[in-house]
Amino acid sequence: MADFSAIDGAVRGVILSIINSMFTLPNRFLLTLDAKNDYFKTYLPPMGVMRITVEKAWDFAEEAQGKAKKIFAKLTRAAPDCYAKVELGAEPLWQTATKDNTVHPSWNETHDFVVSDFHQCIKVHIFDKDVNGDDEVGLGVTTVDEILRNGGRQELALEMSGEQTGGKVSIAAEYFKLEADGGKSFSSSSHKGDGCISGIASVLVASASIKGQREQLKPSVKVTWGQEHTFRTAIQADAPGTDINNPSFNTNFRIPITSKAGSESFRITLLNGEQEVGTVDVPFADVQNAPDMKLQDTFDVGGGQQVRASIAMKGLGAFNAQEMTLPRR
Repeated sequence: MADFSAIDGAVRGVILSIINSMFTLPNRFLLTLDAKNDYFKTYLPPMGVMRITVEKAWDFAEEAQGKAKKIFAKLTRAAPDCYAKVELGAEPLWQTATKDNTVHPSWNETHDFVVSDFHQCIKVHIFDKDVNGDDEVGLGVTTVDEILRNGGRQELALEMSGEQTGGKVSIAAEYFKLEADGGKSFSSSSHKGDGCISGIASVLVASASIKGQREQLKPSVKVTWGQEHTFRTAIQADAPGTDINNPSFNTNFRIPITSKAGSESFRITLLNGEQEVGTVDVPFADVQNAPDMKLQDTFDVGGGQQVRASIAMKGLGAFNAQEMTLPRR
């Protein structure tokens, strides 16, 4: 049964998802070699935001149909119903709308992706929607660096199983660098879709101090902003050589900020298991008005307990192609 394409694809998807969550940018696998390491200095922030527009695709009609569908298409003269899936590194996948019954689908849909390296791959996967399972049309691949050096627009050749299909998809891209000076209002970017953002908030949770009997402690930290964004560190467990009363988390959370977003406080909550044992609210304005829009502190969450965390916000700034060199990390 594992040879069935649906099952094989699902298993491969799970394996790749696990690998991506650890080793594909922006994810990194952190191994602490020095207990005195300062996570705030180790963390590498994202570089910028790439606004990708999937424009149109063409010359793929034969590849867009499975065998049974080709026979049906000859009888009914039906055209494929195509959509595109777009990936950039390990960022969340984005999918366009489906264009029905056309061999020349035109989407002109836009979405924002966070960039951690100019050499990250951009993958545009075209599918033909079908009741019995979507048919693969082809895959177009480029990199952040390549599309910017081509003036922000490319026609990608579609491939399937390593061979070119003759089909093409055109995409456009606009790049913004992240900078503290670019986000005072978080409303300056021109929005072309629901996925477009005007800035990013990075929340780093380094460590905490919690009271209690060590055999009863299972500490973690939860970060909340508004009603849509809730993150939580892994739960720490007592082990030889571990100071469970002063656990290290060394975890980062990234929150997209849009011009429609509110100015709710960032809430940092210390938990023991599922029980909240302390919390603190950090006003949005306090971070926005801090030097370089970065507020780094050991926050008192109550009861003599603390969480060492950093909240930094950056907006979108103009980018010059001559600046396409990796910053010193």
